Amino acid sequence: MFDKLREVLGLSLIKTDDINVTIGALIAVVFAFILSSFTLRLIRKLITRNLPIDDTNKFISIFQFIKYLVYIFVTMFALRISGVDISVLLTASAAIFIGLGFALQQLFQDLIAGVLIILDQSLKVGDIIEIDGKVGRVQRISLRSTRAYTRNDRVMIIPNHMFMDDLLFNWTQNNNLVRDSVSVGVAYGSDTALTKKLLLESSAEVEAILKEPRGAVLFDNFGESSLDFTVNFYVNDAFAVQRIKSDLRFVIDRKFREHNISIPFPQRDLHIYQDKNLAFSIKEKQNNTEE
Repeated sequence: MFDKLREVLGLSLIKTDDINVTIGALIAVVFAFILSSFTLRLIRKLITRNLPIDDTNKFISIFQFIKYLVYIFVTMFALRISGVDISVLLTASAAIFIGLGFALQQLFQDLIAGVLIILDQSLKVGDIIEIDGKVGRVQRISLRSTRAYTRNDRVMIIPNHMFMDDLLFNWTQNNNLVRDSVSVGVAYGSDTALTKKLLLESSAEVEAILKEPRGAVLFDNFGESSLDFTVNFYVNDAFAVQRIKSDLRFVIDRKFREHNISIPFPQRDLHIYQDKNLAFSIKEKQNNTEE
């Protein structure tokens, strides 16, 4: 009976000088497909069970690509252990695979980075990020790139590998609360206690600045031409912080004018010394020219 089964499994479906596909090899490939599909489905459920629905859908699309690669390798492995010589196929496709590998190197880096971003949740839609000196709000995360809007409504298309290679500041990773500051200098001789009081009042007048947690005023330094202060404040919309800082500066300028506190500008004393020998030489040259 086993000899008959072995004979049936050894029957050739495709037979050439280099390739011999038997019924046993075909059954092995089908069984390998079924086992791989079950294993991949189990892995997908384990990974996506704690992901949000949007990230789950993105990961499933990535997983489809991974699944196809696994199926290719499983097919080759099943054929190999079934006695099919696949070296001819590998030799013929080696140059193509090498060329594709070099051509798609950047693409694969972006895809891998996209998978890592989705899995570790280091970046989400709505986050405010700063990368390469530019600030933007994340609008969409795809497999290859991330789309973000800047403060002036320009669109940044960021390849995902940049999040792995460059330093990324995620302003809203923990929460939407962001601390920022405005610096100002006042003239020497100004009342520092009054200056602190006015800066705190100015901060309280701007609606977008939070009342809690409260901000603070720091006396930073005795500057070259001014007494330097910094007023720290908290906002819950980091994307609008530039406009909020502008509003605060308007209020500070108005209050300083009302209380006769001046904001100085750098001053320089220029001293000119005349070289008597150089002046005599120039005068002597002028006299010779007139003669």
